[in-house]
Amino acid sequence: MSTKKLITLTIDTPVARLDQYLAESIPELSRSQLQKLIRRGDVQINGKRGKPSMSLQVGNQVTVHLKDNSNTALIPEDIPLNVIYEDPHLAVINKPVGMVVHPAPGHETGTLVHALLARYPDLAALNSLAPQRPGIVHRLDQDTSGLLVVARTKEALTNLQQQFQARTVKKTYLALVHGQPPMPEGLIDVPLGRDPRFRQRIAPQPNGKEARTHYRTRQNFTKHSLLEIDLETGRTHQIRVHLAWLKCPVVADTVYGRKKNRLGLNRQFLHAWRLEFKHPHTGELIDLTVPLDDNLQTVISQLL
Repeated sequence: MSTKKLITLTIDTPVARLDQYLAESIPELSRSQLQKLIRRGDVQINGKRGKPSMSLQVGNQVTVHLKDNSNTALIPEDIPLNVIYEDPHLAVINKPVGMVVHPAPGHETGTLVHALLARYPDLAALNSLAPQRPGIVHRLDQDTSGLLVVARTKEALTNLQQQFQARTVKKTYLALVHGQPPMPEGLIDVPLGRDPRFRQRIAPQPNGKEARTHYRTRQNFTKHSLLEIDLETGRTHQIRVHLAWLKCPVVADTVYGRKKNRLGLNRQFLHAWRLEFKHPHTGELIDLTVPLDDNLQTVISQLL
């Protein structure tokens, strides 16, 4: 049975439209999902029902009521998966763009978890260890594609979690960005935390959590660069925020990047290209890569 949970936001600068403000403040929900919440009366301004075009003043309190599905039973869904590697202990999936990893407000069905349960029914036994996230040891944003490892046993889950916590898992991404970094390669060492203005966004914060991102330029174009990104830490939206801080935002990142010149993309150009870790049962080094999909490769071809 689902319950309600609240997101409370306080306006610190005047806002022209409620719906636009919510889209920036809660990027994990689509505009259509936010519109439904407003129409249902689940968005209130100072305790009164809000309207999409309502303007907001400094000091206004916005309350968003979301369903909390943490106690909702997971029902397997027969959704095709691109499985790169699998054995009785784990599976590595090439997650498609647009797919959410696990259930969350606004994404109660159609997630990677639902698809995994249909392919690997034994994952249901892990739900008590990680409610609504059985087997999940790391995540990718909805609009990020690429490699993701899933544990199929309790032992594998524990081992992989330890590897991620020890930062021994190597994750390499490919990102097409606007402009060119000041140096061909480097380290972005900028702490990150919640944006005080938009609590659902991440921003550089002097007292935030340690966040370290290594980048290398793979190819330069006239107005863009293709970068390889290695994560030393795994903070929420780390790559996107760090590259925006570097003045080289990810192409088509509508939250932290530029609103225009998206090169025809309806997704951000960020792809989890390589994943390297030790097999939790055998200790063997697993090193996998998956190429850019046709849509992203077409963009690269057009820039040549």
